[in-house]
Amino acid sequence: MAQKKYLQAKLTQFLREDRIQLWKPPYTEENKEVGLALKDLAKRYSERLECCENEVENIIEEIRCKAIERGTGNEHYRTTGIATIEVFLPPRLRKLTLHLFYRIAETFGFQENYIKIVINKKQLQLGKSLEEQGVTHNVKAMVLELKQSEEDVRRNLQLEEEEQNEAEQKEKRIQRTKRGLEILAERAEMVVDPETMPYLDIANQTGRSIRIPPSERKALMLAMGYHEKGRAFLKRKEYGIALPCLLDADRYFCECKELLDTVDNYAVLQLDIVWCYFRLEQLECLDDAEKKLNLAQTCFTNCYGENHQRLVNIKGNCGKEKVLFLRLYLLQGIRNYHSGNGEEAREYLNKARQLFKELYIDPSKVHNLLQLGFTAQEARLGLRACDGNVDHAATHISNRREELAQIRKEEKEKRKRRLESVNTLRGMGYSTQAAKQALHQARGNLDDALKILLSNPHMWWLQDSDSENNSRQASPSQESIDQLVYMGFDTVVAEAALRVFAGNVQLAAQTLAHHGGSLPPDLQFSGEDSSSTPSTSPPRGIPRVPASTDEDMETEAVNEILEDIPEHEEDYLDSTLEDEEVIIAEYLSYVDRTSSATKDN
Repeated sequence: MAQKKYLQAKLTQFLREDRIQLWKPPYTEENKEVGLALKDLAKRYSERLECCENEVENIIEEIRCKAIERGTGNEHYRTTGIATIEVFLPPRLRKLTLHLFYRIAETFGFQENYIKIVINKKQLQLGKSLEEQGVTHNVKAMVLELKQSEEDVRRNLQLEEEEQNEAEQKEKRIQRTKRGLEILAERAEMVVDPETMPYLDIANQTGRSIRIPPSERKALMLAMGYHEKGRAFLKRKEYGIALPCLLDADRYFCECKELLDTVDNYAVLQLDIVWCYFRLEQLECLDDAEKKLNLAQTCFTNCYGENHQRLVNIKGNCGKEKVLFLRLYLLQGIRNYHSGNGEEAREYLNKARQLFKELYIDPSKVHNLLQLGFTAQEARLGLRACDGNVDHAATHISNRREELAQIRKEEKEKRKRRLESVNTLRGMGYSTQAAKQALHQARGNLDDALKILLSNPHMWWLQDSDSENNSRQASPSQESIDQLVYMGFDTVVAEAALRVFAGNVQLAAQTLAHHGGSLPPDLQFSGEDSSSTPSTSPPRGIPRVPASTDEDMETEAVNEILEDIPEHEEDYLDSTLEDEEVIIAEYLSYVDRTSSATKDN
């Protein structure tokens, strides 16, 4: 199959270079039957490729038929406006051309709820029109099957029910993944006790938390969460479920464009997506495989520096990251082979093979480190960081353990201090949201945060969705008014301030004192018109969860996410390279076979 695809790519390349239009005479007759000239063309190209003439003729005929079919579709589109979509189905089914995408499920016995359709790198949403999602004429689509189905299952009701239940469970897993990530992303924006409530945080290459603009923080959190979940499915070889997660991660990463050149996460994601295409045997399906690989290489250069210099300055070595470049070169070799570029494929595959030799680890060295109490993952990463030296690797792992333990302790203490600061501001009458924003602007300094709140009293309206103070008092109590008057404030101003601050005497007094005994203009209007209270409903896409039995469902969703988030911060760099070793040898044999056939002839 791989060699046939190679010949198809080479013949397509020849046809383009020679500007041959197979759908026109003399290669196609008026009745669209094959012309005699095609046989001569096949003979000429078979001599050029030095391979079987009949095989070349058959492939050229396939290309001719596809060209005619495409031309017929173009004419049909011009006259009727009905577009044609070329569909790449799961490996067990053949490729067909259909007029309406939703007929895929009907034609092949799928259920619409249990398939994913990918067009132009995006999942097709069944609830939107094709036009809204940018689907145009002659686009290519890939169908991902979310259930296992075989022909004999259709004849057996019991097996069919089991199959449907399995598909439903997979779909539920995807939905739980989405919900769990949303909950964890929300918690990242909340102030939670790190000892009692799990949450996600974003750290740099050394393991320390980094400040992210609030506008991008949630998107980045979701992007990284979907990526980790997708990688977990990849490890379990559940590629049909992994790909939707990885594509969702890609979508959220694109909302954080300023960060993409400073972290390697986005580059690794591109590799994982293309790897997923390859394992699904759909590498040729989407035209952006080359684009993604080039993007990954550019991101690595921007992040690691030329010759990995920046990476060496930060970590002291680049041995572990070579695993990423091995996979990059391997995928570039595979893509070039399927594009008919044999020599380029050989060059990249040889690069991958050379890196494999450098990264190969003697099992006895791993065993020695296991005897010292380290994990297999730590052993592999340590040995690659130390060029295979066991003693140096043991020291490296121990030092890294101590360093990470200290960083985690400091980060936990920093989060606790932030929680204490928020609680202090809440004790003064401010909402959690207002306290959080002020502390963010003040970089955690409590005194500066209080000054910010006093200088910006409108921040009081940053209410909590579950706050008991969300509804303002229509008429403050006389006792509260008297307290402010006793402090020296005007009666009318005191009443207006209490209306603004929902009867909170302390906040009203602080604000009036800070502003010379009067309310700022923006708060004067708010005090008169209760309808101007900002909405405190949760953001769109994050449903408010009832506090009853749904709490168990939330816990389950969060736990599933946490189970798949690796404990080791460099898990993405760890690989046994067993799959890569086999694939490198396989594709080098394809290239060698093609080369030897040329020499023999």
